[in-house]
Amino acid sequence: MTDDPLLLLPYPRSLDRRDGVWSGAPGLRAQDIDLARPTEPAAHGPLAPRLAIEVTHGACGTRPADAHRYTLDIPAESAEPIRITASSAAGARHALATLRQLIVQFGSTLPALHIEDHPAFITRGFMLDVSRDRVPTMRSLFELVDTLAQLKFNHLQLYTEHTFAYDDHETVWRGWSPLTGDEIRRLDAYARERGIELAANQNCFGHLASWLRHPEYAHLAETHGDWVFDVWPRSGPFSLCPTDPASERFMRGLLRELLPHFSSNLVNIGCDETYDIAYGRSKEEVERRGRAAVYLEFVQKICAITRELGKRPMFWADIALSHPEAIADIPQDLIALAWGYEHDSPFDRWCRSLTAAGREVWVCPGTSSWRSITGRTSERAANITNAAAHGAAAGAAGFLLCDWGDTGHHQVWPITLIALGQAAEAAWLASPTPQPTAARSSMHLLADPTLRVGPWLETVGDTGLRLRATCGELARPGVPSRLRNQSALFIDLFKPDDQGADVGRLEDWEQARMSVENSLHSRPLTQSQLINDELEHMLRYATMAAQRASARRRPGGMTAADRDRLLAQLPALIEDHRRLWLARSRWGGLDHSVTFFDQIAANIRGAGVTSA
Repeated sequence: MTDDPLLLLPYPRSLDRRDGVWSGAPGLRAQDIDLARPTEPAAHGPLAPRLAIEVTHGACGTRPADAHRYTLDIPAESAEPIRITASSAAGARHALATLRQLIVQFGSTLPALHIEDHPAFITRGFMLDVSRDRVPTMRSLFELVDTLAQLKFNHLQLYTEHTFAYDDHETVWRGWSPLTGDEIRRLDAYARERGIELAANQNCFGHLASWLRHPEYAHLAETHGDWVFDVWPRSGPFSLCPTDPASERFMRGLLRELLPHFSSNLVNIGCDETYDIAYGRSKEEVERRGRAAVYLEFVQKICAITRELGKRPMFWADIALSHPEAIADIPQDLIALAWGYEHDSPFDRWCRSLTAAGREVWVCPGTSSWRSITGRTSERAANITNAAAHGAAAGAAGFLLCDWGDTGHHQVWPITLIALGQAAEAAWLASPTPQPTAARSSMHLLADPTLRVGPWLETVGDTGLRLRATCGELARPGVPSRLRNQSALFIDLFKPDDQGADVGRLEDWEQARMSVENSLHSRPLTQSQLINDELEHMLRYATMAAQRASARRRPGGMTAADRDRLLAQLPALIEDHRRLWLARSRWGGLDHSVTFFDQIAANIRGAGVTSA
């Protein structure tokens, strides 16, 4: 045991390993540690008579993060108790989470050691998209809370657009298996017991097409016509009209019903990516006053509503950051969420701009899972690391990892789990340790004591890395660049035969194909059959994508035999997608998610060709 590395996640800030072992609680299991009752030794099974917990109530420091400070002493003499000293119940919980991980690794015979630890960020959170088709089951949500507590996260948001069961708005959520008020209250209580703050998250401005496409709500839209999302032409409703008083009344009604179900005083009001503003009913006002002024005026109105309801608002800061002259007009109490999901997202500049204006800011990197099949390992690693380092250096108060579900939420959960492991360490330490997190994620998140699956999954996540560096034209035609916010293998599936076939070198596509096919045959197994099945599905999906991408770039393009072979793979992929979906998620949204396979099938057949 003395030579075994300690597989703790996040790794402690200060760890002194000592000679000897402690075995004072025979038969001790990880599940005996109850993170819901951290200050009660009697709650921890056979460990109870051998555990001393002292809570100093802040005596260990004066900084906000010191409330999470703890020390953990495991003596070499088994007759002596394990000792925990903490500034608060939160610190005691973190110490017990560390102890629990040691039991997972070593069983009831533990290495003697002394740990002194505290986090870099006072708030370490995770946001899960539950509006892009997938709404998790309650069992999955409870398991998520347990996972977050074990990784020392203390904040959770579930991003909703139309998947909360508002009393008078069944037209919008019918068929989507929405979260109910009772479910939110149950989850809130479960999370709170484990040191996790569940904050409300309801987009209150943009991303409301799921509402505005219905006749009952169509009058609230900024436009039902054509507009441009960044550089991509769009048509149809997206945002509320900010100059219509009915928009404010509508959101007041939703927030009045939603917010009382949450004990947290925080609410994320969204307000991101409102690119359609000025394309419709607000056009004249924008021309007169400027887009930033019109945008922020509506944001201020939503903030006022949240204050009336006893909550503090936060919002996605992308639109405000794109208008630096308007940062001073951001309400003083509004928490700015600076989000970016690439290796070069300028978190340092964003944080400096916001903190210089006296605004609280959180950094928000991403899991790099969405719009991909195998994830994007290198982009995720750099994104998370930079967000933590620059955010901590600039005085950011929080760290919020984001997991989105664009394009049918086709990514499998293990990709998110391995991102959670890396983010937990980054948010705790603000700088990477010499030990990679993948092996530790294997043990604590992927049910893999062999420690092979995490590193293997990170390698698979860089399949097509060279393509992502050169195939930006798949997303932005005519603009050679790096591909962002998606993987080449994924987006290429959604291109008809006559679009993008000249993007990327054939040898790079072939290399990606061979890599994913080799991964299919070299996949290590975990102790979880569900995770094994999810990784098998991921690889078969990626294999089909890589084979189609290579075939359509070979001289002469795809043959009838190529199309038949690829189409023959789809029924099993769809069947597994449905089966694995229901293992973690509710049935609502599943059929819509499957429609993205219909697009893929049309492109394989050649039915998606847009020119003769």
